[in-house]
Parts: sequence; C-alpha cells; structure tokens
Amino acid sequence: MLKVALVGYGYWGKKLSRNFHNSEFSQIINISDKKKTNLIVAKKNYPLIKCYNNYEKGIKDNSINLVVIASPTATHFKIAKFALQNNKNVLVEKPLSLSLTEVKKLNEIAKMKKKMIFVDYPFLFSGTIDHIKKIINGKKYGKILEIESFREQAPLRKDANVIWDLCTHDVSILTYLLKALPTKIRTIKSKNFKNYPIDCAYVNLKYGNGINVLIKNSWISAVKIRMIKIKFEKAILFCDENEAIYKIKIYKNNNKYHTDKYNMEIPEIDLTEPLSKMVKYIYFSIKNNKNLLFENNFNLKITNLLERINKTNG
Repeated sequence: MLKVALVGYGYWGKKLSRNFHNSEFSQIINISDKKKTNLIVAKKNYPLIKCYNNYEKGIKDNSINLVVIASPTATHFKIAKFALQNNKNVLVEKPLSLSLTEVKKLNEIAKMKKKMIFVDYPFLFSGTIDHIKKIINGKKYGKILEIESFREQAPLRKDANVIWDLCTHDVSILTYLLKALPTKIRTIKSKNFKNYPIDCAYVNLKYGNGINVLIKNSWISAVKIRMIKIKFEKAILFCDENEAIYKIKIYKNNNKYHTDKYNMEIPEIDLTEPLSKMVKYIYFSIKNNKNLLFENNFNLKITNLLERINKTNG
C-alpha cells in the first residue's frame, strides 16, 4: 500500500487527498502546509492523520513511500529534491518545474536513489485521451491533418504564467498522443493585468509529419472551455471535457468531395475520475518497479517544450 505524505492542502491538494484517501491502494499518513487555516481544514476532514507546518517532518517519516507535492510551482523542485534525497518516490502537481536544468537534476537524484518521479498530468489518465490514443494508434480514420485545442478560464496566479499552467495540459497530451516533438514553434502572448504574468497565449506547433497544431490558453473567459478538435482524413473528432457524459463526438465523412456531410458517432468511454486512475497507476508502478508512462525522458520532453514555447516570440 502507498503510505502518503501530502505537501500542500490548497485547491488541488484537496482533490489529490480525496483520491488517495478513497483508494484501496493508498493511505494518507500526514499533511503539511504553511497555512494554519489549511491545516485546520485538513484535520477536520481527516482526524486521524498528522498535520505539520514543516514539510520536512512529514517527509522524514520512515513509513512514507510516496510524497505528493501540491505546493506553489516555485517550491516544487526544492521539495521534490528533499523527498528524493530522503528515499521517497514523488508525485508532483504539474508542472514539475519551471526549469529544464532542475528537472534533469531531479532525474539524476531519482536514478541514484532508485526512486520514481510521477507528475500529475491528469488528462493522461482520462477515458477521453485513452480513447483518442487508441483511435490514433489504430489509424481508424486515417492520418491526422491538424489539431486545435482551447483551454480558457482558470484562476489568476502569480507563481507561473498561463503557459506553464494551462499549456502544460496541451503539451503533455500532444506528446503522449503523437510521440513526437514539434519542429517549429510560433506564439502570441498577452499580459492584461499589472501584477500578474502572461495570462493569454496563442501557440502554433508544426510537426515533421505535417501535423499543424493551434493552441489557445487564457485565464480570462466568461465561460470555461476545455475543447480539443482533431481533424483526420476521414473524420473530425471533438473532445469536450466539460461534458458530463458524452465527452467525445466523432463526425465521419467517407467522401472527401463532400466536406459538409458527416455522420455523427458518440463512443462509450471510461468516465472514471482520472485522479483515481492515477493513484492506481502509481501503486502498480512502484510495486512492479515499472513507470511506463514516464519513461524515455517524458518529463524532460514536456519541460523542454514548455521552455521553448515560453521563450518564443512571434
């Protein structure tokens, strides 16, 4: 069983704690947070767990075999490094770090200590992305022509800009689905609030196999949008994560000369909460000493691409 030390009991920490607490594969041993109000809520929700205002105490508990980090982005490297050095596996809320150099350092420590690094890219564990991956791998609708992704409305934050916040989802999904990195990057970014970082970004990625990708990320929107559109040779797939049940709609076109005539199909998908599936994945990865999703430097590829997007202008 996973014996968990959770660092950070804010917005996302609460979601993670619920899934680890409800899982048959894990048990939360302690929760750390600098804010006293967060610890009061944690103790109320989980009366039997220990609470600390210093994460080092929680991590040093000898019974712990997984440290879950849901703290501000700028603290991820420091806390993950400490956990790995103390012989703990780690799960870090995305992004793992704002620096490729720091990710390389964490990988070195993990290799030396023979421990695993997991990153909470939640959509990689969703039934929608799993279904889309099967379609792509099976070439059911022919080649991919282009992809559009829209992620709008999220809380303003100061510890990372909209690229490191929302675009991390798009980059992790694309890298997982396409198994490739883009050859060309173009961006348009805007900063609309004085005391906050970039809050809107348009990203164009071009891949060597001809796939063209357009991404829009914005914290500011009247409605929440989480939409991916994939154009295949024989169909157009819409994936809307805001839909409760019918998240994927596929419009099939068997005649390329009639581009306005489609037959809609709604496939059955696994609606299990992604974070719940992630907990199970982590348990079996540690048990079997195989971390298949994050092998081949997956986290390095994500961080490297995010750095490139963040530094590109025009």
